[in-house]
Amino acid sequence: MSSKGGSTTRRAEVKRVAVITHGKPETSGEALERLQALAQARGVELLLADDELEKHGLGSEDGDPTTADLAVVLGGDGTMLRALKRFVGTGVPVIGVNLGRVGFLASVARDELEEGLGRVFSGEYEAVELPAVEAEGGSGRWTAVNDVVVTSSTVGRMIELDWAIGGEDLGQLPCDGLICSTPSGSTAYNLSNGGPVLVWGLDAMAINFVAPHSLHARPMVVPRGLDLTVENRTDEVAATVLADGHPVHELQPGDRVVARLSDQRSLLATLPESTFFSRYRRIFAS
Repeated sequence: MSSKGGSTTRRAEVKRVAVITHGKPETSGEALERLQALAQARGVELLLADDELEKHGLGSEDGDPTTADLAVVLGGDGTMLRALKRFVGTGVPVIGVNLGRVGFLASVARDELEEGLGRVFSGEYEAVELPAVEAEGGSGRWTAVNDVVVTSSTVGRMIELDWAIGGEDLGQLPCDGLICSTPSGSTAYNLSNGGPVLVWGLDAMAINFVAPHSLHARPMVVPRGLDLTVENRTDEVAATVLADGHPVHELQPGDRVVARLSDQRSLLATLPESTFFSRYRRIFAS
């Protein structure tokens, strides 16, 4: 059982684990060996997709990672983001062992891998539902776990954006870009631009401008059910739409993109003591 605020009920023991690792095998190789030893000792089956098998030079194995009881990530927040996106909508909880610098999304420290994952394999973990955001423009539709960003396609050029929420026009604003973030994404690019932090469990998205040329631009928190519409009103300058940092679409002058909270969600697994606020204080407030 999972809930938006997390469940404290002990879960069934984990028997099948999907594994997602850092893009560089030398970064995660030692942690993967430790995970393999732990899994063997606990009778847990590890499921690795073809790209993971190839990355680490492992032989072929049977099993579909999307059928796992849990996904274990060996990496930093970038790897966690990739895993959450891979398992969005599948109901597979994702827990991270932090091999990176910040590690806001990961529950388990590198040197506590055996102890932390041992507890998780025994069912001692909570799961928080994190809403994704979807965007559509032209004939395309994209899903993002962290954020959708509209930014100038020309470095150093300001853009003019019309924006509306729930069909109500909120005017035109010159800026370097606009960020529409989920709760999990609110502590990333949005936070760096002075946007509001959304606590995990909120079913809302944060809208924030990048370097607005205005004294009145303020971030806004928008609940589910209200669409964000952004139109490029810049003469002769295109804007780029990014989904989780990847360019997915270009807005020519007069083109629009619409963003909204998706019906799909990812599940972030955490150790009971590794709460949102304990992580926030450790990483951002200390």
